[in-house]
Amino acid sequence: MKNAPLILCCLLVSNCVAQEVDLSQLQLPPGFSILVYAQVENPRQLALGSNNTVFVGSLRGRVLAITDADGDGAADQTMVIAERLNSPNGVAYHDGDLYIGEINRISRIANVDSKLSGLQRTETVNDSLPNRRHHGFKFLEVGSDNKLYLPVGAPCNVCEEDEIFAGLYTMNLDGSGMTKIASGIRNSVGFDWHPQTGELWFTDNGRDMLGDDTPACEINRITSVGQHFGFPFIHQGDLPDPQFGRGKSAADYTPPVLKLGAHVAPLGMVFYRGDSFPASYSNTLFWAEHGSWNRSQKSGYRVMMGRVNADNSGITESAPFVQGWLQGQRNWGRPVDVLNMPDGSVLISDDMANVIYRISYDG
Repeated sequence: MKNAPLILCCLLVSNCVAQEVDLSQLQLPPGFSILVYAQVENPRQLALGSNNTVFVGSLRGRVLAITDADGDGAADQTMVIAERLNSPNGVAYHDGDLYIGEINRISRIANVDSKLSGLQRTETVNDSLPNRRHHGFKFLEVGSDNKLYLPVGAPCNVCEEDEIFAGLYTMNLDGSGMTKIASGIRNSVGFDWHPQTGELWFTDNGRDMLGDDTPACEINRITSVGQHFGFPFIHQGDLPDPQFGRGKSAADYTPPVLKLGAHVAPLGMVFYRGDSFPASYSNTLFWAEHGSWNRSQKSGYRVMMGRVNADNSGITESAPFVQGWLQGQRNWGRPVDVLNMPDGSVLISDDMANVIYRISYDG
């Protein structure tokens, strides 16, 4: 759907600068349309609360709540509910509480639904995480086991560091019982459970400084607790690291489900769970490619979709779902996360254009 450029205004959010967003540059499959849901400074992870409230993490130290009281698919109010936090990228809503993933701690706003009118105090759930900003951004989800899931990325481009780094973890909702469930993960900032198998799938960003086209970024799945996905020894499932891969065998590590382009920086990902898209979108995975920074020709800057195969073990076909943020070698947006909404639409956060988009099917 082609749309004229929009000049967006901020809604109850201070220090937010209105800017032009030209939706006509974005291409989607036939029958889909894209509109601006809200303007938010630096929106990162999205989480759905009660009454269609959308919670938004940000690297600017803030957490926001967006309401759409009339259900028209556009924000009515955008409110800052926490600020001065340590890069609160991650947000997860569970049983009325909002969990917030900061670099060095997990915090919480209890009974958040009754606290959307202004700034709230956060209580610490766990503050034992490393305070290392490099790959320190947290992504949060609560699993069906009522545990928090979160990454601790490698604090470097490529290195061997303390055991706490380069893995995915669970912890109890009170912050106790932190347990590493997978290793060898350089930097995951997005994961979701397959709706049928319950297996956890996650994105991982490949290392830099090995050229334009290697190694590939990855989509992986955990089939058993304790798997090692290769970092820093083996990249993309089959490429030994020139420094750390000596004497290592790729057969000893779990390969990715799908190799993506090098440096595309996959972040948020989600399995489509709605019923308003065509039937062909059943068992489809969406992931946001934030875009390259150290490639001679830019890549990424799009939202991709992948069709999961019949036995739910891999992806048989992948293609762009939304693209156009990259025009030639200039980009005006960078998608971060994808969120299923109850009406079957999806939201996409863009931390460069400072907007959240809503995509629906009208075909």
